[in-house]
Amino acid sequence: QVQLVESGGGLVQAGGSLRLSCASSGRTISSYAMGWFRQAPGAEREFVAAIPWMSSHTSYGDSVQGRFTIARDNAHNTVYLQMDSLKPEDTAIYYCAAKRGGRFSTRQVLGASDFDSWGQGTQVTVSS
Repeated sequence: QVQLVESGGGLVQAGGSLRLSCASSGRTISSYAMGWFRQAPGAEREFVAAIPWMSSHTSYGDSVQGRFTIARDNAHNTVYLQMDSLKPEDTAIYYCAAKRGGRFSTRQVLGASDFDSWGQGTQVTVSS
């Protein structure tokens, strides 16, 4: 398993932007598909975005489509989540996750159970 550490969370006003980073220590992420999830208080963990090992395509949750962008840098074992046009409903703990196998199809609906390794999360708070 890879060990993942998120960073970049914080407090931002609605309409603002944040960039989250997820770094892997030890094992390379190049053979893993990578994803971001989020969880608000009292809510289930929600899929945000994912990217396969060769960055051939990306997948986004409906609520963030067009506002968030996932990218990866395998050489530096890092995955990013650029979040623009933030809304108060984006407030949550954001988790980075890794999926063995490295691939998923463009039509696959991804859930938390598809991922094998998780970071500890980083808090994002969007004020109105």
